Amino acid sequence: MTMTQWFIFFLLIQVIHFLGTWKLYKKAGRKSWEAIIPIYNAVVLMRIINRPVWWIFLLFIPIINLLMFPVVWVETSRSFGKNKSIDTILAIVLLGFYNFYLNYFAKVSYVENRSLKTRTEWGEWVSSIIFAIVAATLVHTYFMQPYTIPTSSLEKTLLVGDFLFVSKFHYGARTPMTVVAAPMVHDTLPLIKLRSYLKKPQLPYFRLPGFEDIKRNEIVVFNWPADTVRFFRDHSKIHVDKPIDKKSNYVKRCVGIPGDTLEIKNGYIFINGKQTVLPDRAKPQYINKVVTDGQQLSTATLKRYNVTEGRNFGSYYTLNLTDKNAKRLANNPLIKSVTKQITPKGTYDKSIFPHSPLYPWSVDNYGPIYIPEAGKTVALNLKTLPFYKRIIKVYEHNNLTVNGNKIYINGKLANTYTFKQNYYWMMGDNRDNSEDARYWGYVPYDHVVGKPVFIWFSWDTNGKGLANKIRWKRVFTTVNGSGEPVSYLYPFLGVLALWFGISYYRKRKKSA
Repeated sequence: MTMTQWFIFFLLIQVIHFLGTWKLYKKAGRKSWEAIIPIYNAVVLMRIINRPVWWIFLLFIPIINLLMFPVVWVETSRSFGKNKSIDTILAIVLLGFYNFYLNYFAKVSYVENRSLKTRTEWGEWVSSIIFAIVAATLVHTYFMQPYTIPTSSLEKTLLVGDFLFVSKFHYGARTPMTVVAAPMVHDTLPLIKLRSYLKKPQLPYFRLPGFEDIKRNEIVVFNWPADTVRFFRDHSKIHVDKPIDKKSNYVKRCVGIPGDTLEIKNGYIFINGKQTVLPDRAKPQYINKVVTDGQQLSTATLKRYNVTEGRNFGSYYTLNLTDKNAKRLANNPLIKSVTKQITPKGTYDKSIFPHSPLYPWSVDNYGPIYIPEAGKTVALNLKTLPFYKRIIKVYEHNNLTVNGNKIYINGKLANTYTFKQNYYWMMGDNRDNSEDARYWGYVPYDHVVGKPVFIWFSWDTNGKGLANKIRWKRVFTTVNGSGEPVSYLYPFLGVLALWFGISYYRKRKKSA
């Protein structure tokens, strides 16, 4: 929906609210016209139902308002003496239209200064659960979101089984675009595996101000631009079109920022002509062919060289190694040769973006490619179109047609194109086992979710025994920074114990 459509929808809601409540406002000692003035009518309603004015803020937050509207409907009916369970059920099931019955047909009186305490223990539980969900959804949507590493694309930096906290406020929290959705879940409802949202209506894209821009080589969580699967990691033939904020969450390293020119030479990234220098915690890995003297490599040997991925072909191995570990392994007396597997320059791979024979690129030798920057203009012709076709049509919502060698945007002949937003180039450190931008291209800024900042837990499914399944050294460590990650688990437990101790001491002192 456009902003104009949403404005009309908002006015329609005001009219419906007025028609359903103006008599109730009068019975509460207010003026009937107060029921139709936008925002002000909500302030008055909060006073009528004896609830704090800041509740209005919650009514305008997508997803949160889905929880708050039923609460307000129920509170309105109770403010006019309708306290029975059937009244509560009707207020919710009829989506607030129960107010029309109270307004025009029911003989009700306003209950001034009514008690806000629920009459049953069950009601107390329900109220507590609702507001716990509201608080958790607020934090999840605008401040910090839990996230699990599901794949090995950032192996050695982030491991499969790492549980992260992803900051929404570093880059600016993106307000939800999907209006009707289950709180605190993504695209799929747990257990029953059904879609957790309705595609329509949709809010326009909006992002709150952030504290920093995305920096080159930072790890970023984003919505996978090419996602059409039913739910994450589903490779069935049943595809769906998803709203931006319901596309699968991916985590990669942002190796190229808006305005950069990126090229990959023999597996190494070059930005603006210079080989990129990664943070010391980043450990890029490549597939290496390892030929032995005929002996098998033991599990202990592989562990010594930090090998977590590889295959044994009898006469040789293919192992996923950092350059440092590849050199160390080459010095082992059991090893005859270690050769990095690089696809030669000029090899065309149709699965590689921009999926055109004009650009015979591979995962190891790629580019150069320009990463679009908001406000910048590029030449548009049949040679450059493969790079920008999806941006123009899908990400920036234009009508694009090609007639012979002429390109038309929104019905007008176009020789240039000016970008409306920034784009980023996301890649995994696990170079040969990463489904990243080399396959599906640019990540628009409106797809950015947030910045991983903290690993609060880490679980190794291959570990034997509970003690080895938990990666204790990774628990309570930071994602960013330099040097080996340091766990803050024990300081946290110490502070927690101190807090409980002080609380216990105060409680005993008070009761003495």
